[in-house]
Amino acid sequence: MATITTTYDGDMRLRTQVGNHVLSIDVPPEMGGRDRGPTPPQLFVASLGSCVAAYVASYCNRTGIDDEGLEVDVVFDKAEDPTRLVNMRIVVRLPNGSCGDRLEALRRVAEHCPVHATIATLEAISIEIHDRSSAAAAAG
Repeated sequence: MATITTTYDGDMRLRTQVGNHVLSIDVPPEMGGRDRGPTPPQLFVASLGSCVAAYVASYCNRTGIDDEGLEVDVVFDKAEDPTRLVNMRIVVRLPNGSCGDRLEALRRVAEHCPVHATIATLEAISIEIHDRSSAAAAAG
């Protein structure tokens, strides 16, 4: 099972190690952030957009569709109580490509990127809290 670790560096700044790469993450201003990096929701949306873009580009390369200038926008709203992202809409632009009868296949490819497929089929996420007392109990 793969693991990506995020460390709190203080002052509402986070550092995430992803393989050989380090991401610097901040929180929104209302939580004390100071625009020192993308926020977690922005990374989530960026992950979705980049995953769709990669799958669309791969399909275009295999089928001879021109992918030059490919762009993917993820448009969304933020809702409160509970705070979450809603009304997500993905817009794929292929300004130089002509999809013809492959348009529906291209949409299915975009839907099968792992990030979109995870969101679309996610049933639950479990959260465990391990603090000093739980570590001592596990060792004892």
